[in-house]
Amino acid sequence: QVQLVESGGGLVQAGGSLRLSCAASGRTFSIYGMGWFRQAPGKEREFVASINWSGGSIAYADSVKGRFTISRDNAKNTVYLQMNSLRPEDTADYYCARRTAAGAFGSWGQGTQVTVSS
Repeated sequence: QVQLVESGGGLVQAGGSLRLSCAASGRTFSIYGMGWFRQAPGKEREFVASINWSGGSIAYADSVKGRFTISRDNAKNTVYLQMNSLRPEDTADYYCARRTAAGAFGSWGQGTQVTVSS
């Protein structure tokens, strides 16, 4: 079973940047799509960004387009989320997830907290 470990969260002022990392265990990282999700206090978990196995297909939530960039390094079994121009509404716990063979997101990390102060 894959293990996903997120890091890079923290406290940042509005307009600042953070880069989240998600390190995956196992030797099959490169064949699966990956994604980032977030959950703000009192809200449901929402999709942020996804990337396919090669990095050739990427999708973003409208709320982060133009500000966030997802990428991956298959040699390092790691997926990244570069977050620029952060806003207070970006405050949430951020989770990475791996797609299953069926295409759904079925494996989750423990999350990393991002707090954006105004």
